[in-house]
Amino acid sequence: MVKPNEIMNYCLENFPGTKRAMNWGEEGIFYNPDGALKRGIYLLTFKDKDGANDRSSNLSRENVYRLNIGIRKETFIRLFGHVPARPSAGNIVDMPYDFTGLDTIMPHPIYAWMSWICVINPSAATFERLKPFMEESYHYALEKYKRSIKKVMLQTPSE
Repeated sequence: MVKPNEIMNYCLENFPGTKRAMNWGEEGIFYNPDGALKRGIYLLTFKDKDGANDRSSNLSRENVYRLNIGIRKETFIRLFGHVPARPSAGNIVDMPYDFTGLDTIMPHPIYAWMSWICVINPSAATFERLKPFMEESYHYALEKYKRSIKKVMLQTPSE
């Protein structure tokens, strides 16, 4: 199993402008090169315990964590056939996956509707398969960052 720190270090070394940060009780990698945005744009997150609205992966098991990666909608559809509807609060997406399975690239049990994928305890081989998705997430974050900066600049009164 590849450890979260190994994945985070890979991202920090290979994706310029990324930072390690905590948000909503999860550690993750964000793109925010100059700290211009309050939090930055998510690339990926790690979840290592069940929460009130997310018990679907049984993360309470010993030495278990879930890696979550945001990808483009087109890539998600290519992988899984469709993007599911947003689940109601406290529920999971309606997709035929065992969200407790280890070392399997699958839709995120809650955020698949936003084109997020996940893997519980990825092996070294699966980590290699995930690298193109992490790169896609990085480039997608760059685009979102540019749009967000434009919005911030439009909302900031000029002097």
